[in-house]
Amino acid sequence: MDLATLIGLLIGLGGLIGGFLLEGGHAGMLLVGTAAMIVFGGTFGATIISYPLDSLKKFPYFLKLVFINQTIDYIGAVEQLVRTADKARREGLLSLEAQLTEMDNEFMARGLQLVIDGTDPELTRNMLEMEIEAFEKNEQVGSDIFMTMGGLAPTMGIIGTVMGLVHVLSNVNEPDKLGGAIAVAFLATLYGVASANVLWIPFGTKLRIKAERQVLLMELILEGILSIQAGENPRVIREKLMTFLPSELKESPAAQEEQMRM
Repeated sequence: MDLATLIGLLIGLGGLIGGFLLEGGHAGMLLVGTAAMIVFGGTFGATIISYPLDSLKKFPYFLKLVFINQTIDYIGAVEQLVRTADKARREGLLSLEAQLTEMDNEFMARGLQLVIDGTDPELTRNMLEMEIEAFEKNEQVGSDIFMTMGGLAPTMGIIGTVMGLVHVLSNVNEPDKLGGAIAVAFLATLYGVASANVLWIPFGTKLRIKAERQVLLMELILEGILSIQAGENPRVIREKLMTFLPSELKESPAAQEEQMRM
């Protein structure tokens, strides 16, 4: 479970609902089925219209990804690539084939297999870059879907409010009921704005950041593989790959230990 997502949802929704309750409201006032139907039904419907079915089939995967914690071991990847480079220099590239099945990272294993097979370095780079680009585009779809929902939801909320006000104005002969009816009408705007800013836009941002972290790891691995293929010194490879680390990791004890090995 991604604790940041869970904590953010609890604080965001808790703050909104808690503030409303402290103002003297009660939870039942926020639950209006018709407003929710208009906003969420309209948002999902417009989103379905916006994307092809193949992209929409991945929605459960993208939603699950928002709540899954992904631990990316950049330093572990550097260490593995440096060990591989050292083995390749001592025993030759063909000696690496035995350890491919033991690698957890499939992208690294496929890249090294290209090197072992004697693929031209430029072709190796092109093939791995195409794989990175394909991964990036696939993950971008999830972020785009949630961002689209974040843009649509407030508009659907306004539409719901206008529809509610039309109903209110058609019953002005009952003034004692106008206050409650107007409040219900404005709940549609609340649903739209709140869902966009607490759910959909943050979900899209979270997917984008997770994809960027994965792409950074893949780029690090790509550079390491090409360096191994070029027969570079493992110490030089270590120093080169350490430049890929995010700034917050460069100050970590593990990163400093890696720096000491250079």
